[in-house]
Order: sequence, then structure tokens, then C-alpha cells
Amino acid sequence: MHVESKYIPPSQRSLPALALQITQLSGSYMVWIGTTTCTTETVDKAAMQGSLLRDWACAMPPGVNTSTPAAATCLYRASSSDIALPMAQRLAKRFKKQIFLSVDIPPGFLSMGDGPLLVLAAEKAVVEGLKEAEEGAL
Repeated sequence: MHVESKYIPPSQRSLPALALQITQLSGSYMVWIGTTTCTTETVDKAAMQGSLLRDWACAMPPGVNTSTPAAATCLYRASSSDIALPMAQRLAKRFKKQIFLSVDIPPGFLSMGDGPLLVLAAEKAVVEGLKEAEEGAL
């Protein structure tokens, strides 16, 4: 098991910074991504200050048939958020590993005009973080 935390600066001035924590398990990843007020130096504390249960999903990679979507389920979901499930499916299919994904973006950010940009920035950060984890595992 290996845990890595990363600070992601805002991609635009109107967006908050993000923190990413990836726990690499045997054949799977536990990923938390959320908004943060932590700095680069204190990013290890961001996940403890966040909420695992805001929007949490699990996805399994598809078998041999890669045209089918990854099987997934919500582990917990607030009524205002539906981000983790489809994102976990895309990640499981791309990285061919089980993904436990928690997306911790407060509802206030999602209802703003820049909400979709923040979600896109979060997914890009997760993809980059998982690529780095995969390269380190080789």
C-alpha cells in the first residue's frame, strides 16, 4: 500500500485549489479529490479535512469486451452531486483497475458557472495522478 498526496493549483483565478490523495492498493486505487485551502506543504492534511462521503463510488474495469462500460455503484451520494460514478467508470476502464473514487466538491461550487470547469480540472488531476502512480509501479 502506498499513499501519495498532491496539491493542484487553480487552473483559473475563479476556481479553488484542489488536493488529490491516491492510495495504491493491490490491483485497485482509492482516490480522493477535493477543494482545499491547504498549501503545497500541508496538502497531506487536506483529505482529513475533507469529506469522503460527499460523492463516493466504486467501479470495476470491464472484462475482455472493452466496448462495455465499467460496472459501478454509488457507495454514498449527496442529492446535489452525481460526479463520482461516471468519473469512476471512465477511470476504471482507462486504467483497468478497480477504482474507489471520492469527489469532494462543495455544492456551492457545482452550482456556479465555473462548476463544470472545476469538475474537468478535478478529473484531469486524477488522470495525471493515476498515470504517475502507474509509472511508479512499473
